Amino acid sequence: MLIDNIRLFLKIAEKGSMVAAGREMGLSATTVSERLAALEAHYGVVLFNRTTRSLSLTDEGRTLIEGAKVVLAEVEDLDARIRHGAEAISGPIRISAPVDLGRSIISEVIARFTEKHPAVSVELSLSDGYVDMVGEGFDLALRFGTVTDSTLRVRRLGAYRRVVCAGPAYLKAHGIPRKPSDLSDHNCLVMRFGRTLDNVWRFGTGKASQVVTVRGNKIVNDGSLVRHWALAGHGIILKSELDVDADLKAGKLIALLEDHASPANPLQMMYPPGRAQPRRVQALAEELTNAMARASA
Repeated sequence: MLIDNIRLFLKIAEKGSMVAAGREMGLSATTVSERLAALEAHYGVVLFNRTTRSLSLTDEGRTLIEGAKVVLAEVEDLDARIRHGAEAISGPIRISAPVDLGRSIISEVIARFTEKHPAVSVELSLSDGYVDMVGEGFDLALRFGTVTDSTLRVRRLGAYRRVVCAGPAYLKAHGIPRKPSDLSDHNCLVMRFGRTLDNVWRFGTGKASQVVTVRGNKIVNDGSLVRHWALAGHGIILKSELDVDADLKAGKLIALLEDHASPANPLQMMYPPGRAQPRRVQALAEELTNAMARASA
């Protein structure tokens, strides 16, 4: 029962709601409340701060969620080894990735991986913003840029340039910027990463580095949509070369200001804190690492 209550606790933390967790697990609101109370009584602590409108983890709740993921992963691994044999890989994996990268390389890796390991289920969450890996229950997350959360374990998957580019129709109508400062006269389509507005574009290195604050008539938190806007001739974008390489080669987008390119941006794969990941997570991480190495090549 303790393990089942811990599973319920993780589901409540993931959903941010006791009602939503109960609905997904087929439990009544009364049962969810009673089982959470039993878990809190077992540990002698309060795991959630509750108000009529919100539910948030206490410090003790965050401690439990970090350890609980590790313990449950080991239980699931043991169950899989007994049921399916020592070599079998099974169980759920939750992964978060940027929108464009998730729809291309990562989705292809997952398709091959689940075909190879049919007892594994993968939930892919696409978001270009920051995610709380522990709070939202992710096993893996991929993000561009430097990781600021020092508690996470990180594996670097390569470094990729961000390319300033636009569609031929836009450039024909509005002209081609020849230097970074020219962008102030252009409609730049801006990404939002969580709470951060990506309107400060950096160019060059060292003494030749420049910073330009751009603006435009569209802001979006979806990397795929900003790319489609550029393809439709709506403005200039700043995107990872991984996302626009095929469009550049096909002439659907034109690279701009290449003489002022900024340093490559790292792509990181992050793991939550704790001990070793389950074998299924390790296996998928290796597949993703190999896929990104092939993409770099």
